[in-house]
Order: sequence, then C-alpha cells, then structure tokens
Amino acid sequence: MPQQEKKVLWKDRKHYLWFPFSFTKYSIEDDRLIVHTGLLNTQVEETLLYRIVDLTCKQSLLGKLFGTGDIVLKTKADTNPEVVLKNIRAPLEVRSQISSAVENSRQQRNVVGKEFYGEDHEHMDRDHDGVCDFEETPPV
Repeated sequence: MPQQEKKVLWKDRKHYLWFPFSFTKYSIEDDRLIVHTGLLNTQVEETLLYRIVDLTCKQSLLGKLFGTGDIVLKTKADTNPEVVLKNIRAPLEVRSQISSAVENSRQQRNVVGKEFYGEDHEHMDRDHDGVCDFEETPPV
C-alpha cells in the first residue's frame, strides 16, 4: 500500500530575535497541529485542528521589531488544553491562517458539537447524535 503524502499547510520553528536557532518546530499538516521539541530527548505533541476553540496572538515591542510573536491556542483536549507557539515569524498572519484551517477542519468533519458549548447545551441535541442542532449561536 503506498504511503499517503502529508499536506503541510504551514511550518516554522521557535525563533530567538529573528534567528530560527531552536529545536522546537511547529507545523500544520493533515488537519493537525504538530509541535516537535528537543534534540536528544524529543517529544511530539499533536492537536486536532477542530479541537482548537480560541486563538490569541501576543507580541512584545521586541517581537514587533523583529517580526515575531506568540500564538496561544486554547483547545478542548484533556492532555494539553493550552498550546503556545513561541516566537514564530509573522504571528498575525499565522493566527489568521490557523483560524481558517480550524474552520475548514470543523466544516469537513461537520463538527459544531456540544463539546464546544458545554453541558448546558445538551438539550440542543434534539436528534441525540452528539452535535448541537444550531449553527452559530443557540436560539434565545
């Protein structure tokens, strides 16, 4: 069976000032955010894009001067509810790109689920399929 090629939407690594001298690499591939850290002892963390519920971009004055910043991702994951992409290039553009990729992932998976709205919206799952039966906001 031939191995399917990974579709990489974005990749970067942690920068120091504008220099990418780091053993922390970030990428978005095949509907997942991947954080690869370490040189001798490595760790790979994977977060499904549709589980990202909030994105925040942070840039210090020094970051603005060098074109780097942090993106903080809040996720609906038990193991790592907050993922920080530290000192990446063009953080505002990357935040926008991640936001679009998250929305695409949710649409492809048809996810608008109650996991994003909490237990208070269980009554909105009229057909008991685990997905709220409203799109953007709950009816008033």
